[in-house]
Order: sequence, then structure tokens, then C-alpha cells
Amino acid sequence: MAAVASLCVFCGSQTGRNPAHAEAARSLGKALAQRGIALVYGAGGIGLMGVVADAVLAGDGKAIGVIPESLESLEVAHPGLTETVVTKDMFRRKRIMFDRADGFVILPGGYGTLDEFFEVLTWKQLGLLDKPIVVLDSEGYWGPLLDLLEQVSAEGFAPPVTSGLATVVRTVDELFHVLDNGEA
Repeated sequence: MAAVASLCVFCGSQTGRNPAHAEAARSLGKALAQRGIALVYGAGGIGLMGVVADAVLAGDGKAIGVIPESLESLEVAHPGLTETVVTKDMFRRKRIMFDRADGFVILPGGYGTLDEFFEVLTWKQLGLLDKPIVVLDSEGYWGPLLDLLEQVSAEGFAPPVTSGLATVVRTVDELFHVLDNGEA
């Protein structure tokens, strides 16, 4: 795989109850800036989205936010991004994020994060996407979902997620190890 120049990060517009999730987002943002990898994300200035973006910007990295008009004020768009793209709707938002990223990282989040994860996962399953998808399973947050995905596979409704569709890691160091070695 060619060097990753940008990663799309899907994560919550809330920080959640476990401070370890915000620390994972901060650590990822710092690592992106240190490696010169641009952040592509939903443009929020709050929650885990804000944490990862703030860490990228604090490290003089590039943060590209993509947000639909309807969420610009609702999600409190980050005012200090390198670039902000405002779209007409969620569909265009996701398409731009998908096109501008060399890979995807899934941090803890809510329904929107699940929607984005399932969309790239489905696109990859259908052969419409050939980019790495890495689930950063901070503190086991995604464990129940990963169990469900294994059940879907075991019942014959989909191939195993871990067989090339997505890679699950526990730390930011492990994330970059699998990306650097083409294991994602």
C-alpha cells in the first residue's frame, strides 16, 4: 500500500463517560500531526471530534472538516480548521470524506459513527472501496459490536469483518503498525 497521506476519522460528537476515549482521540491527533497525515473528519469542534482535531492542529497538522449545512451549528463546527467544506446534505458529506481519505479510523461514537462505519464496511464488501478500515477499540468499547459482526458472519450473512474488511486494534501505536505494514 502507498503511504497514507490522509485518514478519515469517524468518532463521537460527545466525549462519552470514559476519559480513555478522549485520550485515544488526543493520541491519534498528535500522531497524525507528527506523521504529516491530514485528518479528514466531520468538522465538529466538540466531543471526540473536537479532541482529535485540536490535537492535530496543536501539532501543526492539517485538519479538513466536512459538514452539511444542517449540522454546521448543531455540531458546533470547529472554527480553526485548515479547511472546512460545507455540503448540502449528509450524503455529499460522506462522499467527500470517503474520496479525500486514504483510509478510515473508527473511534468510539454514537449512531452517526455507526452509520459511517457500516457504510465504508459495506462499500468495501461490495468492492466499491479499496482503502484500509481500522477500528480503534479503545477500552473494549466496540466489543459488543464486534461480537455481533462475528455472529452475522457465523450465520452466513456476511464475510468475517476481520478477513480483510476491517482491522481491529487497541492502541494508536498498533494502528500505525498495521497501516505502515500493509496489514489493514
